[in-house]
Amino acid sequence: MIPVEAERPRALLAGASRRWVRMLPWAVAFVLCVALLPTTIVVLTADYGLNGGLASALAVAQAAPLLLAVVRPLQAWYVVFVADVAGALALLTVDFQERLLWPFPPMEIVGYVGLCLALGLRERRRTLLLVWLATAGANVGLGFAAPHGTGAKDLLLTILGGVALLLGGALRERYEVQRRLAEQETISEAERGRRTLLEERARIARELHDVVAHHMSVITVQADTAEYRLAALPPDVREEFTSIAATARESLGEMRRLLGVLRNEEAHGELVPQPGLAQIGQLVEATARTVGPVDFTPCDAEVPEAVGLSAYRIVQEALANVVRHAPGAATHVSLSVARPAGAPGDGQGDGQTDGQREGPGGERLTVLVVNEPPPEPPAGPLEVGGTGHGLVGMRERVRLVGGTLDVGPLPDGGFRVAAQLPLTEEDIT
Repeated sequence: MIPVEAERPRALLAGASRRWVRMLPWAVAFVLCVALLPTTIVVLTADYGLNGGLASALAVAQAAPLLLAVVRPLQAWYVVFVADVAGALALLTVDFQERLLWPFPPMEIVGYVGLCLALGLRERRRTLLLVWLATAGANVGLGFAAPHGTGAKDLLLTILGGVALLLGGALRERYEVQRRLAEQETISEAERGRRTLLEERARIARELHDVVAHHMSVITVQADTAEYRLAALPPDVREEFTSIAATARESLGEMRRLLGVLRNEEAHGELVPQPGLAQIGQLVEATARTVGPVDFTPCDAEVPEAVGLSAYRIVQEALANVVRHAPGAATHVSLSVARPAGAPGDGQGDGQTDGQREGPGGERLTVLVVNEPPPEPPAGPLEVGGTGHGLVGMRERVRLVGGTLDVGPLPDGGFRVAAQLPLTEEDIT
C-alpha cells in the first residue's frame, strides 16, 4: 500500500519568489484538463467505439483530478490510476482496431505523465517507487488480457511515467539541497557572529577581572599592614582592618578561581598588566613602521582603567583593519577629553560656566581613528581566515562602558572609527 503523505495545503512551486513561477503549475494543469477532457471523449467514442456516457465519465475521472494534483498530487493519482485501469477494462468490451493503443490511449498517457511529474516534485523517493511499481504492475497485468497481443508500445505508460517520476524527484531533491545549503550558510554566519561576540565578552571579562583583582590585592595588603604602618590603633579599629583583609583575601581567591575558568590555555600572555592610554603611542609607532604614516594626537588625562583599556583595544582593532584593508594609507589617531556640547558644566546653553551647575552628562574620552584611501588597491587579502566580525568587539566594549560608537566609510574612500567613552563613574554602565 502506498503511504499517504501528511497534508500539504501549499501548491506546487508555492515557495518560488516570482509570481509567474508560482502560477505555472495551475496554468499547466488547467491547459491539460481543458485539452484532455473533450479529446478523451471524442477518441473513446469515435475511434474506440465506447459508449458516450461511459466515455464521458472516464474522461472526467481521468482529466479533472489534474487540477487537484497542483495541491494534492498523491490523492489525484489514486483517482486517475483507478480511472485509467477501469478505462482499459472498459475497452475490452468493444471491438477496436489493432493499430490503436491499449491498455492506455495516448491522451491518458499525456495526463498520467503530467501527474507523475507533479508527484515527483512533491513526494519522497519511497512513494515515487511504489507509484512506479503500481503502474508497471497494472501495465503488465493488463497485458495478459490484451485483445490483439502485446508489444513494446503497450509499455509506454510505464516507461514515460518512470521518466517523469525520476525527473520530478531529481528537481525536488536539487531544490531541497539548495534550500538546506542556504539555511546552513545563514546559520553558520549567525554562529560565527555569536562566537566572535562571546569570545570578545570573555576576553573583556578576563581583562576587567585583572583590573579588579589588582585593586583587591592592594586593599588586602593595605588592610594587613595597617597595624604596622599606623601607630596606636585602637583594638576595635585593628579588628576592623583584620576583618577587611580577611574578606578581601576571600574575595580575591574567588575571583582567581573565576579567572581560571575564563582563561584558556593559550591566554598566558594576558597575565601582564593591561594596556591603557599610555600604551597607545607605542601601538601607533609599531603600526607606522609596518604600513605607513600614522599621525597621533595623544591625551594625558587620567581615565578609569576600564575606559583606558577599551580605548586601547578600539585603536588596536581600527589600526589592524587599516593594515588589512588599506595598507599604506595615511592614518590619523587622536585622543581627546571634552564635555558634550550643551551638557551641564560646558558653559553652553544657558550662559553658565564650569561648576555653575551639576548633573549627568560629564566628560567623555573621544577616540578617533581615520584613514585615507590606500595609495594602491590591495593586491589581495593580507591575512586568510579572518572572522569578518572585528567591529563586534568594538561595539561590545563601548556598550559595556556606556559609550557610543560611530563607524563607516568616508566619501573619499577612507574609513572612520569614532568612539566616545564616559569618564565619570556614574556615567559608566
